[in-house]
Amino acid sequence: MTRRRAVAALTAALALVALTACGTEEVVPETSEDIVLWLVGADTGDDLREHLVATFEERNPGATLTIEQKEWPTLVDDLEASLGDPALTPDVVELGNTQAPTFTGSGAFREISPELYQELGGDDLLPSFVEAGSVDGTVYALPYYFGSRYVFYRKDVWKEAGAEVPKTLDEFGETVKSLRVGNQAGFAMGGQDWRNGISWVFAHGGELAVKEGDRWVSTLSDPSTIAGLEAWQDVYQNASYLPATEVDVAYWDFLNDGLVNGEPAAATIMAPSWARWSIGDLVRNEDNEEVRDGMADSDRFGIFALPGVDGGVAPVFAGGSNMAISALTRNAGLSEDLLRIVYSDEYQTMLAESGLGPANTRFTRLMTGDKFGRTLVATAEASKLTPPAPGWADVESQGIYEELFKEIARGGGVPALAQKYDAIMTPMLDGTVEDE
Repeated sequence: MTRRRAVAALTAALALVALTACGTEEVVPETSEDIVLWLVGADTGDDLREHLVATFEERNPGATLTIEQKEWPTLVDDLEASLGDPALTPDVVELGNTQAPTFTGSGAFREISPELYQELGGDDLLPSFVEAGSVDGTVYALPYYFGSRYVFYRKDVWKEAGAEVPKTLDEFGETVKSLRVGNQAGFAMGGQDWRNGISWVFAHGGELAVKEGDRWVSTLSDPSTIAGLEAWQDVYQNASYLPATEVDVAYWDFLNDGLVNGEPAAATIMAPSWARWSIGDLVRNEDNEEVRDGMADSDRFGIFALPGVDGGVAPVFAGGSNMAISALTRNAGLSEDLLRIVYSDEYQTMLAESGLGPANTRFTRLMTGDKFGRTLVATAEASKLTPPAPGWADVESQGIYEELFKEIARGGGVPALAQKYDAIMTPMLDGTVEDE
């Protein structure tokens, strides 16, 4: 089935169920005390998951919460295959903020009533993420967490080379290029890593797509976008040694000792804020598990915000997730109660303390107690999202940007590639083109 037909089938299935349930309060009657939550990747740590399950089951005796982990590369396919089938649908799902417009527009999610929206945080919830989960002012998907990217570096390696924290984006590029020595990358970055790479586009004032009238248009050929892509190409080719086919790897491993003859494999990386807990010395935690100490050695490890073209903070790409209730849930009441736990003061505090930007902006202040939180907040305030185009989830799921960046990484001419990929993506952005 093509992508367009899959989305159309999902929309049709949801419409049919809604018609057959006409006159009832819930789309599907509640028939089970078990609900399923999909979480994506490992960003929601074990402590957070255990809290959700324990709190939910304590609040709802006899009911159970099952958490199923999905992965980002296959999430869109999983959502399309399940959300339109009452027998397969999860009750509550996490999905990327860049994917939310596609699924809210297809009717996949249950409306968050104005009363529930206010109860869960209302105007204190991240506005841009609320917008990504809304259609014509009606909210369907709420913010879950946000993350922003900043630079992690080996202070000892930089110091030995006489390098200082740069004040502009050009200075950053020249510095990391000079730090590529032997087996050590000055800046470890995969050739297909567009999520980090588009920060160069945003820093140069470029856009990925804009809405012209009623139509979304890819804007890779804009001179500012081209300037950003060419600057990224220069840094990748002269500071990194990762393959052009590498998408998104555990860059934090490159900062830790022992990968290349007992030395770090990279002097610098760029990663979301929670990467901190994958960097540093191995220690035993209270459960006798071996973990990294979160860069406790401040003489070896440091961080800074990627600088802008003219200084300040570059507008890096902001990642993060939304959370929504399936339109076909059999347990609307229990699903809403799960959201009450997620948006409770206690859970929002736990998110902030674990390095995940909380959905409720009142709790962002909890992250500013150390340099990691302050840098996250500073970069998040300057960050940008991908375009809220209806077809953006398809662009991501088909790996269009991965292919574009791979060709750029291999030395392709950026203006010609920009024209080529504008022609591919513009018809996709409105969700009107079938993939083969």
